Amino acid sequence: MILPGNTSCQGCPISLAMRCLDEIENPVLVIPAGCSTVVAGLHPNSAMKIPVIHVPFASTNAVACGVKEAYKRAGVKANVIAWIGDGAADIGFATLSASATRKDDIITVVVDNEAYMNTGTQASLSTFWKAKTSTSPAGKADEKRNLALIMIAHRADYVATATVGYIEDLRRKFGKASQSEGFRFIQIHCPCPPGWRFPSEKTIEIARKAVMSGAWALFEFYDGKLRFSGIGKKFAEKGNRIPLAEYLKVQGRFEHLGDEDIVAIERAIDEEWEILKRFSGE
Repeated sequence: MILPGNTSCQGCPISLAMRCLDEIENPVLVIPAGCSTVVAGLHPNSAMKIPVIHVPFASTNAVACGVKEAYKRAGVKANVIAWIGDGAADIGFATLSASATRKDDIITVVVDNEAYMNTGTQASLSTFWKAKTSTSPAGKADEKRNLALIMIAHRADYVATATVGYIEDLRRKFGKASQSEGFRFIQIHCPCPPGWRFPSEKTIEIARKAVMSGAWALFEFYDGKLRFSGIGKKFAEKGNRIPLAEYLKVQGRFEHLGDEDIVAIERAIDEEWEILKRFSGE
């Protein structure tokens, strides 16, 4: 789905996720400005092997809905995908929320690298607790938004979290979304080497440590129930996790953290797991 030699950074998680689009039948991408725009490139030299429409931030889900309806009227079966970053989810949240509420028959994919990486690593609402960014040089003091839980609150037909650290799980979730109908939402954890300040060859290692430490939960929500998925089931139990410091200390954005900071972050993670477990009934 994506050609080699594209303009992504070394170790880019977004290009890894784009490779998995071959699990989705007849995909059509609608992309607002961001890293994904750069990776896809400009016509006629696009790196993508599939149709791509570049749109302004806030219009993404509205355009995706319109394109899907146009395909339906033309008798063309296609999976239209609103492919956005966490920054675009901030800027276009009203449109995203309305799309989920209407149950537009599209797939929304959020490649979540926890900041506005394309414009200089400004903090987004998805930025991890206490992470340094260009707009939070002392460490982010605000809460971290859980977008997948918000989509569940919209009663979306399918909601999943995934990671580039476990590609088979990501591919399975893309395939499941492809075979379903209604509003489908997948949020992919995407560790960013230049933005998070780690060596580019460690993208997969850090993505896996996020799951293994409990910092990123893997789950699916459908038929009214949340289910922990893949290897993520194992780490729903706190006793099976690696120490959180093993995930944080390999990233430059957390180099300022002391032991008390890590304890505070772990407490916030535990609280989020308790919410997820209530949804799952475990």
